Amino acid sequence: MKLDLEAFEVLKVLVEQGSFAKAAEQLHKAQSAVSYQIKKLESQLGIELFDRSQYRAQLTPEGQAVLEEGQRLLQQAQHIEEMAQRFGQGWEASLSVIIDGALPSAPVMRAIKTLAERQLTTRVQLKMEFLSGVSRRFERDNADLMLALDYQAHAGYQASALPEITSVLVANRSHPLSRQANIRLADLQQHLELTILDSALDESNRNDPLLFDSERVFYLSSFDDKKQALLMGLGYGWMPKYLIEDELVHGELVQLDYRPGNSYRFRPMLVQNANRSLGRAGQLLKALLEQEFEAALGQGDLLQ
Repeated sequence: MKLDLEAFEVLKVLVEQGSFAKAAEQLHKAQSAVSYQIKKLESQLGIELFDRSQYRAQLTPEGQAVLEEGQRLLQQAQHIEEMAQRFGQGWEASLSVIIDGALPSAPVMRAIKTLAERQLTTRVQLKMEFLSGVSRRFERDNADLMLALDYQAHAGYQASALPEITSVLVANRSHPLSRQANIRLADLQQHLELTILDSALDESNRNDPLLFDSERVFYLSSFDDKKQALLMGLGYGWMPKYLIEDELVHGELVQLDYRPGNSYRFRPMLVQNANRSLGRAGQLLKALLEQEFEAALGQGDLLQ
């Protein structure tokens, strides 16, 4: 059985107008054509849509159910038409974005919110990885955009710089290292080191340039977990400064006096494949991400 969407449109207008004559006028059809469409639909479905025993035909319960489903079909058909039109105008069906979990999420969410408010048909997929797992996922998924914290130049990629992110070496104020001056590498290696697990699938390719190779290392799966472990005094470790501003101000966490350097600046990059042009949605999202990160840096609210 092949149903004609036009028949559902006729049914919808007929119910709205209340009579075959008015529906025919609204649809610019002969009244007989409207009547034929309804009878044809009833024949195809094997049910009566209208109770014709009264002076004015009324929808049967079955007809009401068909009307409601038909309206949904019409809305879906309209959505498909609009989607196809946008595809023809250069808007992608989907976008895949890989994000380093150490980067602030607020600018990303604001960019996505602005994109969503445009009511585009493009589906955006966000995936979070850590360290070398970011580039591995970008390559494996053939993703459209990558927000990388510690980007290594690649001939096949095109990268634009985002505002710098500072990581600081910290511990809880009750931790022995927080009260020690002139900390050396050997001092750090005697205590439990907290770090984020590199999400690369192949352990041989995992890489964290800030590891101190302590005898005991505790790998955590997120910076929220790492922050909680630091606040509990479990160990020491690097944290993006924007995530612990309040704890540093209130003295809950202390920046360690590690003389080779207790802070490290990263230059995040917004990366795309140089051999594949972004569609209109990708170009818009890229511009929004750059705008939001720049605004966050200028207002000093990366942690918001």
